[in-house]
Amino acid sequence: MEHPSLQKSIIALGPWLETAAGQYVLAWEQSRLDELTADIFGFNALQIGLPQVNALQANRMPHKWLSNGVFPNPGTAQPDAAPGDAGPAILTVSVVHDFAELPFASQSLDLVVLPHVLEFAAEPHQVLREVERVLIPEGRLIVCGFNPASLWGARQVVGRLSGAHFLPLDGEFIRISRMKDWLKLLNMEVDRGHFGCYAPPCTTDAWLKRYAFMEKAGDRWWPYLGAVYMMQAIKRVKGMRLIGPAWKHRPVVAAGAVPVTNRAEL
Repeated sequence: MEHPSLQKSIIALGPWLETAAGQYVLAWEQSRLDELTADIFGFNALQIGLPQVNALQANRMPHKWLSNGVFPNPGTAQPDAAPGDAGPAILTVSVVHDFAELPFASQSLDLVVLPHVLEFAAEPHQVLREVERVLIPEGRLIVCGFNPASLWGARQVVGRLSGAHFLPLDGEFIRISRMKDWLKLLNMEVDRGHFGCYAPPCTTDAWLKRYAFMEKAGDRWWPYLGAVYMMQAIKRVKGMRLIGPAWKHRPVVAAGAVPVTNRAEL
């Protein structure tokens, strides 16, 4: 039986991503994900949910997986994606599981990407705890989400009152400050953050293109009001320190002390 959180995420977000606004968001997220993941090194990377975007296509780790709740065609088995394959624009699902219970050993993954998963998960805290468990020390987490403090967020509030919502109705969009608090409780240190999609909440591609100039203007003048944010965090482990090469150091002589070889014989 499928987990309720998976059903809600797939049913609510999937059709919306096919709209003009959804394609606008996917294009921005794909570009940013390519930039962020290109320089993250390791052996094992996992993208959870949202197969419409290939979050790991620019990453060079040898083993990469996409996990989801259901296959594109229910009841039809899909072949597993071979680790390291570039794959098509829409990734092949290679792992099917409950998002709140990841089927990976503790401290086994170098990178995990959560594109809009926490907003639609029934237990977002449990999802984050599982991600923290499977990440190695100094492992990376990338979270994508809709920004409530934006024109799109305001439009969604009005839509909830009028019944004409703009974004998926079932999503619980998380504030940046709240997300940082959740990550801090799990010893996840925010390393980078990006905002994007500054155009007003338009429903047609023509109008979205007319406001394309707002991308550069938004990054410069109102960077925290983008409709979408992307956050990268690093798992920190208390009491751990990196061990470098054991360089040989000359013994330290206490101040005022005279080496034995330089002492005059009495």
